[in-house]
Amino acid sequence: MILYNVTTSIEPAVAAEWLDYMRTTHIPEVMATGFFLKSQLLRLLNEEEGGMTYAAQYYCISQAQLDEYQAICAPALRADMEKHFAGKYVSFRTLLEVVE
Repeated sequence: MILYNVTTSIEPAVAAEWLDYMRTTHIPEVMATGFFLKSQLLRLLNEEEGGMTYAAQYYCISQAQLDEYQAICAPALRADMEKHFAGKYVSFRTLLEVVE
């Protein structure tokens, strides 16, 4: 199993709006693609000054499945995020293999 982790630092002025967008729009749309088994949204407790940091995590069966999601669905979902929050966030992505 693969854990796809998207860590995002969001400006405090739009953090509540972003969190609502993640809960009501973005995460449900990612899950509706059918590529992931489950998701979770976490808030980092040891944040950097000047931003609020969250990690959205998505679990999928294989790297091949994640690659297909990245090719087919991710560009439009990222563009929608950018449309709503351009210049107000920074994200980076990590991939982890679930060992146990």
